[in-house]
Amino acid sequence: MKKIPDDIKRLDEKIAGLRFKEAKIRKERQESEFAHAAKAGFRVGTELLSGVLVGAAVGYVLDGLFGTRPWLLVIFMFLGGAAGVVNVYRFAKGEEQKRKE
Repeated sequence: MKKIPDDIKRLDEKIAGLRFKEAKIRKERQESEFAHAAKAGFRVGTELLSGVLVGAAVGYVLDGLFGTRPWLLVIFMFLGGAAGVVNVYRFAKGEEQKRKE
């Protein structure tokens, strides 16, 4: 087992202390309703857009491999969109559970 130098141990302790202070401050300070809504909106938009983009990329690559242009692109784009909608639904259910608690 390697011995950790003292200066790295002190730095690690300092980082842990600062993380503790930050967590305490974040817990005490309430998030505004606008900030919460903005974060949720960005998350929903990202989930939907990333699902469609990943589906389209997979379809494009498979079209190139199998020579079925543009059918797999269209199919996987719709599948990616459906996956994005499912992710948004899961996110909404999770937010609903948080609000009930």
